[in-house]
Amino acid sequence: MAFSTKTFAIAAALGAFAAPASAQTAATPWELKPDMGYAYDKDGKTFSYKMGTSNAGELLKGAKKVPKGTLFFIGHNGQLYMRTGPYLEGDGRFKFGPDQ
Repeated sequence: MAFSTKTFAIAAALGAFAAPASAQTAATPWELKPDMGYAYDKDGKTFSYKMGTSNAGELLKGAKKVPKGTLFFIGHNGQLYMRTGPYLEGDGRFKFGPDQ
């Protein structure tokens, strides 16, 4: 089964936002592994898959790079969204934090 880079990034984002928001804290880096595929399916469920390299060419067909500076989040309606553009204040605080 082939996964696009966009699907991989979206699903990975879900893991980052699974924990409840708390007071403004330092950002935590994601731990994405190159031999894993991450999926966000049509029902909104997330999955991870161990990947091989025998069909890497097919995996990359139609795949797109996620632009740097992209923020992923889940809206109040449960839908996954992505946004490019500034998401940090000038002092490095998260622009959309709970104290905003």
